[in-house]
Amino acid sequence: MLLYPVYALLFADAGLSVGQISSLFVLWSLTGVLLEVPSGAWADAVSRRLLLWTGPLLGAAGFALWVLFPSYGAFAAGFVLWGARGALGSGALEALVYEELDGAGAADRYAAVMGRAHAVGQVAVMAATGLAGPVFAAGGYPVVGAASVLACLLCAATAACFPEHRTRPPAGSDTVGGEGPGGGEGGDQRTAADGDEPDEGWTRRLRTGLCGPAGLAGLRRDRPLLGALLLVPAVTAVWGALDEYTPLLVRETGAADTAVPYLLMVIWAGVTAGSLLAGAAERLGRTGLAAVLACAALALAAGALTGAQAGIVLVGLAFGGFQTATVLADVRLQQRIEGTARATLTSIAGLGTELVTVAVYGAYGVLGARFAHGTVFALCALPYLLTALAVGLRRKGTGAQPRGRGRGD
Repeated sequence: MLLYPVYALLFADAGLSVGQISSLFVLWSLTGVLLEVPSGAWADAVSRRLLLWTGPLLGAAGFALWVLFPSYGAFAAGFVLWGARGALGSGALEALVYEELDGAGAADRYAAVMGRAHAVGQVAVMAATGLAGPVFAAGGYPVVGAASVLACLLCAATAACFPEHRTRPPAGSDTVGGEGPGGGEGGDQRTAADGDEPDEGWTRRLRTGLCGPAGLAGLRRDRPLLGALLLVPAVTAVWGALDEYTPLLVRETGAADTAVPYLLMVIWAGVTAGSLLAGAAERLGRTGLAAVLACAALALAAGALTGAQAGIVLVGLAFGGFQTATVLADVRLQQRIEGTARATLTSIAGLGTELVTVAVYGAYGVLGARFAHGTVFALCALPYLLTALAVGLRRKGTGAQPRGRGRGD
């Protein structure tokens, strides 16, 4: 999306104040918070693939509004559409990929597949960052916007080609758990497909997915599942929020503004490597996950406190470790979920990540007014040390087990 590096400039050039731009970011976040869990339940009740190709179309419409009608109202509508696009994909993608692999007897490949997907996405972000400058110089916002709309359309076309062989429980059934990815035995084995018209019972399945035994209500009884769900925001939120402040950390080392993008690419190279290593890291188990978190936290603190450009290499290594841990936390959650509410529960984890991220933004704003950015980054490493300790001290046998090994913990 070539608009990513320049959309803040578009807002400023349209005459928006800093306060108005900040209000757009708040609207964007609130949209994701409000739609995260309902969209996951909808994906479970209807079709994951349907949401995955619909979401990018909403994003395309939002970006088109920005460049065709550059005004506060158009920007606000675009952010609502963009927030909806993110919510529709969150949970639905993980659920579809895991269950398709599980149905093919390859659930153990989930970490490697998702790790590679994240790596490709991160390389694409770096490529878009590099391309945005010359494309913008050649054609301005209209050309950059058109390229972003085209990217969204290609994303929708790709998602429409995904396989989906998930089965659904019969309309009116209160049973949402069951054996295997398709739900209960002996139920209606209709396959969810984009062309299906939701029958009269889909709203009942939606309510059951949210509040039934395989959804929110089941979390109270399944403590390992609850622990796996809480691990996702504990691992993902802090470093995801810190990413927004890495340019300030880099500039604090004395780097010239023209050198900042290149040092940021060092960090994202570490993130890409962390994605690619996720499949191998899965074999390290719970102790390995704790070690990755602890080492990444120490590297983050050490790199940030050096105050030197060489320390950015350590920050890149830290972010790579956090990215590996992020994929592994998602793997543990997917392995814990049974029944048909997979997208719902994954979206609940995403909601937790959004809420913690907002809290980190607030904490950084307070700490950043009193301390240097390097100090704040180092302080933000402390939650990861605590998470690593909690993961490492859990009783033997409480770790997530792949399907087929049993869940006798």
